[in-house]
Amino acid sequence: MSDTHAQTVPFVRDTMLPAAPPPARESGAVKWLRENLFAGPVNTVLTILGILIIWFLVATFWDWFAHSVWNASSLTECRQIIAATWGEGARGACFAVIRERWNQYVFGFYPQTLYWRPTMAFGLLMVALAPVLFSAALAIRRVVLAITAIATLLCMAVLGAPVGWLVFAALVLAGGLLASERNIAWLLPFSLIYPLLGVWFLWGGSLWGPIFVLVGPVLGWLAWRLLVRISPLLATVGAILVTVLFWLFLAGNAAQDAQAMLPLSIEAVRSDRFGGFLLSITIGVAGIALSLPLGIVLALARRSDMFLIKSLAVIFIEFIRGVPLITLLFVASLLLNYFLPPGTSFDIILRVIIMVTLFAAAYMAEVIRGGLAALPKGQYEAADALGLDYWKAQRLIVLPQALKISIPGIVSTFIGMFKDTTLVTFVGLYDPLKSMSDAVRANIEWKGIYWEPFIFVGAIFFLICFGMSRYSMYLERRLQRDHR
Repeated sequence: MSDTHAQTVPFVRDTMLPAAPPPARESGAVKWLRENLFAGPVNTVLTILGILIIWFLVATFWDWFAHSVWNASSLTECRQIIAATWGEGARGACFAVIRERWNQYVFGFYPQTLYWRPTMAFGLLMVALAPVLFSAALAIRRVVLAITAIATLLCMAVLGAPVGWLVFAALVLAGGLLASERNIAWLLPFSLIYPLLGVWFLWGGSLWGPIFVLVGPVLGWLAWRLLVRISPLLATVGAILVTVLFWLFLAGNAAQDAQAMLPLSIEAVRSDRFGGFLLSITIGVAGIALSLPLGIVLALARRSDMFLIKSLAVIFIEFIRGVPLITLLFVASLLLNYFLPPGTSFDIILRVIIMVTLFAAAYMAEVIRGGLAALPKGQYEAADALGLDYWKAQRLIVLPQALKISIPGIVSTFIGMFKDTTLVTFVGLYDPLKSMSDAVRANIEWKGIYWEPFIFVGAIFFLICFGMSRYSMYLERRLQRDHR
């Protein structure tokens, strides 16, 4: 028998096999199609059905889009151009209405000579949001602020902004870009005061009003410092009372006296002049900024061990969630004045913002409560073991994890709230979807136009909501640290 076998004489190849291409089913477009569109019988049927639907839509509406007219002064002229170009009986979209009335869809009935003010306000909004949305991404922050600065200044120049305000906007935008490069925390003071600046830029009037609104929290902080040595609870209550009482009884008269001594004001604009996307973005941004902290407080209150606090939170949340938003808007428009002192004038947009904020906060509270409930009990026990009090434990351990879990639900609530801003049409405000389109169609030149405004407004809403959705996905990826 031979002694040669596999254990004593190993085989070692001295030449390499020639490289072979991967199987066609495991590479390139074929692999992608097999995995994503034809992975199984159900997937294949749905893919074919989707292709048929797309083909039907393209075959039905392609000629309408292909024959679009973008340069005409009336619907009649649009139809004449379509007939002259593609023959009698041809159909086509008349997007010239967007070209002619874009300013109404964007600014509503805001004075045309002051279009630069909302433009500047929303440009500076990105500087205020930079330390909140892009604090950990220098590259993204740099691109966003640079594009914002260029676009804002160009639009302000085209819209006829005074040189002084152009210089002011350029200094703030350049300062924001420089601060974001050095230390993003330097922009936080601007983020805190921006809400008052934004209100002043949009509505105008005296600057002393926003200044004395800021004085209230300063006095409240001083009261807290004086009372905190006696009792933290007494200090908190005292700070809130001092701030609210100053706003109610002293701020208005003090602002009038200061304006009489040193006038600082810009042209005032009434709320009924707001409309279009200016109105929707104003209500949406205010509602988003206010509903998140209120929702956090409500979520913590609903999980509280104190019976009264928990009961009040449950009653508020369930009542708001059980009532349609349109009902709350009617309350804001018609009934709220009956609960105010006689002669009180309460701005309609402010009333709508309050109701939209309360409505979104109730849903936000339940989303955040779900995140709090998803945390393991050990996280709360670990906070107790470290000797942290309730608020430190929530701020440092519990809420960061709960909010990370709740990001999809939070952003979904934001998107829903922003789309719901179109419901303000039922309380007499000019939303971009219906009221503004009706106002445009009221002109005899565009009477009969229908689908084009809806398509344009829907596309803008889609871009804004899609941007929020993509940002939430980016935020989830950045905070996904479980396996790092």
